[in-house]
Amino acid sequence: METQKKMTTETAYRDPKTVETQKEMTVETAYQAPKTMKTQKGMTTEAIYRCFIYVALITLAISIIIPVAWVFLASVKKNSEFYGSPWAMPKSFYFQNFIDAFQKANMGTYMLNSVMVTALALLILLIVALPAAYVLARYTFRGSKLINTFFKAGLFINVNYIVVPIFLMLLDGDTFLRGQLGDGFLLDNLFVLAVVYAATALPFTIYLLSSFFQSLPSTYEEAALVDGAGYFKTMISVMIPIARPSIIAVILFNFLAFWNEYIIALTLIPGPNKTLPVGLMNLMAAQKSAANYGQMYAGMVLVMLPTLILYIIVQKKLTQGMTLGGLKD
Repeated sequence: METQKKMTTETAYRDPKTVETQKEMTVETAYQAPKTMKTQKGMTTEAIYRCFIYVALITLAISIIIPVAWVFLASVKKNSEFYGSPWAMPKSFYFQNFIDAFQKANMGTYMLNSVMVTALALLILLIVALPAAYVLARYTFRGSKLINTFFKAGLFINVNYIVVPIFLMLLDGDTFLRGQLGDGFLLDNLFVLAVVYAATALPFTIYLLSSFFQSLPSTYEEAALVDGAGYFKTMISVMIPIARPSIIAVILFNFLAFWNEYIIALTLIPGPNKTLPVGLMNLMAAQKSAANYGQMYAGMVLVMLPTLILYIIVQKKLTQGMTLGGLKD
C-alpha cells in the first residue's frame, strides 16, 4: 500500500509536465497535418500538370509525324494505288517516282539550284554577321547604339512586304545596266538571290549572335590579349569557336528559312533557274490536268529530306553547353 501511495504521489507530481508534453505533441501534430495534406495536394497538382504536358507533347508529335510519314509512304506508291484508300500501305516500294521527279520534272536541277543558293546565302550571312555581331556586342563606339537600333527594328519588318520594292530596285538596276553594258544580270541570278536572302536574315542573325557574345565573360579576350593576340585574331581564334553552339543554331534556322523560301525566289527568278519550292509548286500546278501523285509526293520528299537530315546531324550540338572547359569569370 505504501508503495502504491508513493507511485501515486510521483504520478501526481509528474502529471502537469506530462500534460504539457502531450499538449505540445498535439499542437505539433495539428501543425504537421495540414502541411502533409498540402504536400500531397501539391504533388497531385504537379502530377496532373506533368500529365497534361506529356499528353499535349505526344499529341503534337503525332500530329507532325503522321502527315510526314504519310507523304513518305505516298511517294513510293504507284499512281493507281491513290484511287483506293488513302491510308492503305503501298503494295511495293515504287522508287521510279523519284527518278521521274528528277528527270521529267527537273527536280534534280531545282534541287541543285536550292543547294547553291542556300550555301551561298549562309556563307555571305556568316561572313557579314559574325564580325558585326561581335563588334556590336563587345565594343562601344560612336553610333553603335544607333546601328543596334536599326538592326533590332529590322526584326519587325516582314520580308513579304518588301519583295516588290526589292524587285523594282533590281529591275531598275537591270534597265540601267542594259543601257550601259547592253545586258542586265540582277534578275534571274542565283547569286543575287543568295545576297537578298542573306540581307533579309541579317537582323535576326546579328540579334541572336550579339546576345550570345554579350553573355561571355571578358576574361577570354583579356587572356588572348595577354598572349599577344590582336583584336581580329581574338575574334577568329577565341570568340568564334566558343560561339559554335550559337552559330550552329543560326545555321539551322536560316537553312530552314532559305531552303523553304518561296515568295522571293518566285519574284526574283522569272526564268528557268528556279529553286526547289518554286519548282515543286509548278509541278503541282501542272499535275492538275493529268495527276501523277507519286511523282508529286516524291518531289515533296526531296524538299523535306535535307532539312530532316541536317536536324538529325546537328541536334546534339544544339543542346551543348556554352563551352567545354576554358576560363571562368
